[in-house]
Amino acid sequence: MEQISKETLIEDLLQILPTSVNYLMDRGIRCMRCGEPMWGTLEKACTDKGFTQDEIAVFVNDLNGLLTTV
Repeated sequence: MEQISKETLIEDLLQILPTSVNYLMDRGIRCMRCGEPMWGTLEKACTDKGFTQDEIAVFVNDLNGLLTTV
């Protein structure tokens, strides 16, 4: 099974775990909602919104947890 990391590209994340859209939107990362493509890594998307490395580590852990339920 593929694992998600902070280096995972957003476009790959959405293919690996489509429900990640809701998870990220709930945390204020809403660029996917406005219709603009989102490029770059999960880390970049999070740091652009002001999240710390510790918060990003929690997101990665949570997303990998969601991956096991799919």
